[in-house]
Amino acid sequence: MTLEPRDALHAELLDLARDLARAAGAIQRDRYETGLTIDTKSASIDLVTEVDRACEERIVGGIRAVRPNDAILAEEGHGGDDSSARIRWIIDPLDGTTNFAHGFPRFCVSIGIEIGSERCVGVVYDPLLDECFEATRGEGAWLGPRRLRVTSEADLGRSLVATGFAYDVHESADDNLDLFRNIVKSARGIRRDGSAALDLCYVAAGRLDAYWEFKLHPWDVAAGFLIVEEAGGRLSSLENGPIDPSGREVVATNGAVHDALLARLVEPVL
Repeated sequence: MTLEPRDALHAELLDLARDLARAAGAIQRDRYETGLTIDTKSASIDLVTEVDRACEERIVGGIRAVRPNDAILAEEGHGGDDSSARIRWIIDPLDGTTNFAHGFPRFCVSIGIEIGSERCVGVVYDPLLDECFEATRGEGAWLGPRRLRVTSEADLGRSLVATGFAYDVHESADDNLDLFRNIVKSARGIRRDGSAALDLCYVAAGRLDAYWEFKLHPWDVAAGFLIVEEAGGRLSSLENGPIDPSGREVVATNGAVHDALLARLVEPVL
């Protein structure tokens, strides 16, 4: 059993996104813990492999075959963004490349779709666990037959929280370490697993109570934002303003611990 949206266009887009995410995930499973060619991009810890590129080519080629007029924003530069297009695909072909390159089993495919700049479809596929998180606007968030709901935990001290660090962490003074310390001292536990898309889905699924991170990109968050929203979660900036769709500043929670998390993120813990 999978999500079947009432809106015909949403259903068509979801079916295609799901199929392409699974196809890219199959490539990742086949190449997991095999010899890889690893290159770097913006920093020595910002990795890309031939698997990232192969997955992106598979997804973009699949979109172009049936929807040649849609805009595509993809991490590795395939496709082509077009501000005049009504429908826009935002793709991270392999979120968690550093994990993948090291054989650490925490990575996924993320595909978000906007219609007229509104987030409408999101699919995140974990190929090793064969878990496909998905959502369409107004239809809820799902993991197979299970409808996803955020937790009701209202005490940050009993919460499990996740974060991440930007690729410029070796050079930038804005490194998230002070905020990490604050939350370590305030929450039940903290995780740093290296896949923003899966962290967002885990908030939606109730496996995490909250997540924050900075200096991400649209392809990291486009699908996950919608999945969190449709699971009843809350999204904001660090200043509790509207969420930035570029991913430059992300706070995602179950809603009940949101204000407490924001307070700890801006106030030192002594």
